[in-house]
Amino acid sequence: MLMLALHGVRSRWVTFVGSFVALALGVGLIAATGLALAATFSAPDKGPQRFAAAPVVVRADDQLRVRTANGVRTRPLARTAPVPPALVTELAALGRTVEDRAFPVDLAATGRDGDPRSQGSASRAQGSGPRTQGVEPRTGHPWSVAAAAPYRLTSGRSPAAPGEAVVTAGPGSHLRTGDRVRATTPAGATTLTVVGTVADRGFESAVFLGDEEAARISPAVDALVVHADATAVRDVVARAGGGMDVLTGDGRRRADPGPDHDAEALVSVNALLGTAAGITLFVSVSVVASTFSFAVAQRRREFGLLRTAGATPGQIRWTVVAEAAVVGVLASATGWWLGATGAPLLAARLVDAGLAPAWFAIGEQTWPLHIAFWTGVGVATAGALAASFRAGRTAPTEVLREAAVDSRTMPVSRWILAALVLLTGAGLLVTALVLDPGDALGRKAYITRPLLLIVGVALLAPVLAGPLVRALTWLPARLPGATGVLARENASAGVRRTAAVAAPVVITVALTASLLGTVATLAEAKATEVRTATTADLVVVPGAEGRTLPPFFVERVRAVEGAVAGVSRPTAVTVLEEGTALVTSEARAVDPARLTAVAAPPVVAGRLTDLDDDSIVVNEEWLTTTVGERVTVWLGDGREVSLRIAAVLATGTGSNGVYVTARNAGGAGADRIDVAVAEAADPGAVAAALRTAAEAEGTGIRVLTGAEWAAAAAPGTSDSTRAGLWLILSMALLCTGIALANTLVTATTDRVRDLAVLRLTGASVPQVLRLVTVEAVAVVTVGAVIGAGVAAVNLAGVWGALALLGVRSGVVVPWGTTGAVIAAAAVVAAVSAVVPAAFALRTRPVELAGMRE
Repeated sequence: MLMLALHGVRSRWVTFVGSFVALALGVGLIAATGLALAATFSAPDKGPQRFAAAPVVVRADDQLRVRTANGVRTRPLARTAPVPPALVTELAALGRTVEDRAFPVDLAATGRDGDPRSQGSASRAQGSGPRTQGVEPRTGHPWSVAAAAPYRLTSGRSPAAPGEAVVTAGPGSHLRTGDRVRATTPAGATTLTVVGTVADRGFESAVFLGDEEAARISPAVDALVVHADATAVRDVVARAGGGMDVLTGDGRRRADPGPDHDAEALVSVNALLGTAAGITLFVSVSVVASTFSFAVAQRRREFGLLRTAGATPGQIRWTVVAEAAVVGVLASATGWWLGATGAPLLAARLVDAGLAPAWFAIGEQTWPLHIAFWTGVGVATAGALAASFRAGRTAPTEVLREAAVDSRTMPVSRWILAALVLLTGAGLLVTALVLDPGDALGRKAYITRPLLLIVGVALLAPVLAGPLVRALTWLPARLPGATGVLARENASAGVRRTAAVAAPVVITVALTASLLGTVATLAEAKATEVRTATTADLVVVPGAEGRTLPPFFVERVRAVEGAVAGVSRPTAVTVLEEGTALVTSEARAVDPARLTAVAAPPVVAGRLTDLDDDSIVVNEEWLTTTVGERVTVWLGDGREVSLRIAAVLATGTGSNGVYVTARNAGGAGADRIDVAVAEAADPGAVAAALRTAAEAEGTGIRVLTGAEWAAAAAPGTSDSTRAGLWLILSMALLCTGIALANTLVTATTDRVRDLAVLRLTGASVPQVLRLVTVEAVAVVTVGAVIGAGVAAVNLAGVWGALALLGVRSGVVVPWGTTGAVIAAAAVVAAVSAVVPAAFALRTRPVELAGMRE
């Protein structure tokens, strides 16, 4: 059997080359993504950064810890508490202490005389390209804590008086000793003189002020460096009560800016690569199975001759499986090399796109290569297994009664499998819509659930292809000339060939329209929610993301005549659900008296005006949604409180969060002011007064119209989602192109005698090639129509889920991208059909007509 299989692969290599290439690329992608996945399982131990030279660091615990029946559950706090002054005093008795304060500092560069520096002067001073104008967000600290990193002066001196600063300056920095910069801190706006610079260590952009000035700006102590025995420090902290951490060794990394950033980035990369690997496996299996199924259908005469010569059905089946195993081993070995070579390139691409941390690199693990290799062999064997049973059922008489028309296009087993897959996909969709519509909008759900419907419909391609070919070619068949008629009859007669070409097109078009359409529809739905919920005439926001508005500026806005200002703060609340799970929800701390004047959240129960310091507004996702009931929550700073439910909001896409009052904001600063213009006020005058106040700060505070803010605040597609989708679609397109090329080259090669008959009946070479092109494009159109139908069902499910969640938004169809995919498939199909036909037609028609198989 092995020798027969090797002979079959060698003699019919054209049939298997497409499967080989598709499988090799699939294994290569699985291997590359597997190696990258293995690299995401652990982050490198970088050790502490900000406090690398500090023996002991005392700071508040940044985790909420709640004891449950299943143990202690933790969640990150939205805001970490300061170190109590009494504890600072007690620890100072143990040894020298250094107080660290962290506060926002927004810089706007000016010249040495205090005037704004031009781009040209900055460039000449630096000897580099033009500097960027605008606001530069930084973090302020007292100078004494710089030694804990340690930071060392690279130029100038330390700050010795108010208004003096030392700044971090990396390569290409526009700041240098002697510069004067306009700075805004929580204490107000001022002008700082850069008296020194330190090297940028990569984890933050810092501004160091004198200790007294830093204490005046930010009185709270965020962390305390203690030069004393760690055990003694822990004893003092324990006597003072809980809530404080004593950090030593590698534990000091918890005090670094964004200590969990790398781990969070790796989670995103892990999800992206895992999805890409799964889709790669799905498409590879589909392409290989389709290729082998078509190959078996094309070889019925061959198998009939073998049966006539005495081969048993089992021997025929083992021959087909052995051929697949040979192709699988060779393709998987090639894919092994491709994956090992491409994995570093993939990691570098993820870093360049900002999807992975700068340190991300492929490790020394080899197990993903082994998994990819044996997966490839298994995919090839499994893909051929179903086809082998059809080959084994070939009767000896098949060689005598072979016809050009496909009669029995689908076996009963394929009908059953298609029905099961379709029913499973439809059942999961309906179940999600009935029980939890929000579940249908999750990324894993809208990426994986459509695959079942796509597979089910692709399995039915032989049944759907015939009627669709006749319907779509009805008009071309009635045009003058024989091309339309012949293309229609050829495609209708060779249903298996038509289905083999249409199947990969179905998969790619359905994936493209479903995934991109779902993402675009969800983005539009979220934008609709933002537009609907915002009734403010003007919105004031900080110049940089993640910043807060200075308190004195907030008061200035409130004092603007004719402005109804609704100040809001970002925070979070955490609830213990079912006694075991801590669930954190984003929240806004608002002024209840002015909320309804500037916003219109989708209230389904209760009243927003009932919100006060003893209550909370929740959404329908919460387990407790009865107005008037009390719910125990933990605020952003970790305080446990019991609040009464004042109102309940519709769930929507998940953007309808929680509302509390400023008292329950956990100490968060204001990051947005929604302004409604009073009825008797002049809108132009109010807007001008707000913009004047914002410009006076010199920190880039923006005053937007309600529509402008809604457009800017509407959540778009994230970079990781966009990159993941394009990675998936690129892989699907590549596999589709390979499958189309392989199937059409094989089919056209097997039809040379049919083409010769056309030539002998008087058709010219251009006419034959035109016929081949029209037929290929018609079959691609059939696949595109079926794929579009599957995508329509998937998008209808998304629209239904949004409607059930109370979001009235239309479906966004990616017409441009889907059209480009269909056009690319049509071009590949036409070229793959025309090129082998053109080569074959170079031989005289009489010789072609008498050619042996």
